[in-house]
Amino acid sequence: MCTVLIVTGSVALCEDSVASDVRKTPLVRAIERAKTSVVNIHSEKTARSEDSLFGSGKNRKVNGMGTGIVVDPRGYIVTNHHVIDGVDSLRVTMMDGSTYNARIISSNQSEDLAIIKINPNKKLTVMPPGTSSDLMLGETVIAVGNAFGYEHTVTSGIISSLSRDVEVNEKQSYKNLIQTDASINPGNSGGPLLNLDGEVVGINVAIRAGAQRIGFAIPIDDARKIIADLISTELLDHTYHGILANDIKQGDKQMLVLGQPAKDSPAEKSGLQKDDIVMKAGSVNVVDRVDLERAFMGHKPGDTIDLLIRREEKTQTVQITLADSGSVVRTTPVSAPIVRAQNNEISNDPTLEKTWEVLGIRISKVPETQKHMLNPRYEGGMLIEEVRPQSPAAMNGMRRGDILVGLHIWETVNLSNVSYVLSNSKLPSFNPLKFYILRKNETLYGHLPLNLDSTP
Repeated sequence: MCTVLIVTGSVALCEDSVASDVRKTPLVRAIERAKTSVVNIHSEKTARSEDSLFGSGKNRKVNGMGTGIVVDPRGYIVTNHHVIDGVDSLRVTMMDGSTYNARIISSNQSEDLAIIKINPNKKLTVMPPGTSSDLMLGETVIAVGNAFGYEHTVTSGIISSLSRDVEVNEKQSYKNLIQTDASINPGNSGGPLLNLDGEVVGINVAIRAGAQRIGFAIPIDDARKIIADLISTELLDHTYHGILANDIKQGDKQMLVLGQPAKDSPAEKSGLQKDDIVMKAGSVNVVDRVDLERAFMGHKPGDTIDLLIRREEKTQTVQITLADSGSVVRTTPVSAPIVRAQNNEISNDPTLEKTWEVLGIRISKVPETQKHMLNPRYEGGMLIEEVRPQSPAAMNGMRRGDILVGLHIWETVNLSNVSYVLSNSKLPSFNPLKFYILRKNETLYGHLPLNLDSTP
């Protein structure tokens, strides 16, 4: 009798184990791998409601919701720009229920991406990045998010289509989106679209109100390029490395391959060469520009970081010493500023006066006769007609005849774009203000230290 009981018990345990293995499907394993890197975002903003009877208005608080993805263990989180746009406060809830106040670090309105930051009491788990380059129609995907305020809601579906262009309104449109039939509801915005390996392949955007089984996501390969710009050490820490690189995919491997280092930059001085492959920066394993910028983040000018590189099939360590982003115009070709400023209808005169007072330049729209001077990557620019002696512009390399094509991370196609930057409530946080100019068809850039206290 005793022997029979022992055998029966063993069989029961075996059956339980088999049942458990059957229940733990690839979908379950994918969610378990990624869930701790998903955060729920709750926001509060002030809205003004008009009293139709008396013509007066009252301010009221409006609550919003969204989702975010951990991109750095120190508390950096990516979400959609529209989740944080115009909010007064942000609160982040983790999978374990812990909550933190969050602040906005940077954002890109046209690409609808933003970086926010919390100060966690422990290192966070970074969500494993996948690739959107090899997604297949019919492939199973999973959406995780704060759907309708129900935190960490999981839905699944398939890839319905790829490369969708969607126009939401006059101010917001998307290109190259992933379409899925996984439910993506209000509150899911900014959350991950996962593959069955638990890797993020897209960032969800809830843009089709009322649509049944039609959801969209920004491909992660596109998003990672924007994220790298949004967390760049030059933008956040005012340090400069001069590394120009491309994210390259070979087979199932992704790598960061260097271009020609910027002239006289820390990268050139360190001995880095074109076609070097960066494998590790400090303690961070590098597969793309996001990893590289993460490794430099938080460092000061003068800090030295070890780079493990592969050059002609041999690995070696190179030390790069970061420089102050400074105020010297560099003759380095750079990409166009990454965000198109809002084309607000604002009177020209105050903008022209503020440009003169704050920057020290008088500007006008590039005349038709000089449009041939514009690099094809730019849609327009502002001609610098005069530079005030001893002004920030004069002291930092701007000249009469230069074409201003960007301020901070925004293009300056017209006067309204310039106004948007100079009237931005976050202008003090942009100081020193990065500028982009065209001179003899070469893109130059530098930084303007602003004395905002004396601004009228």
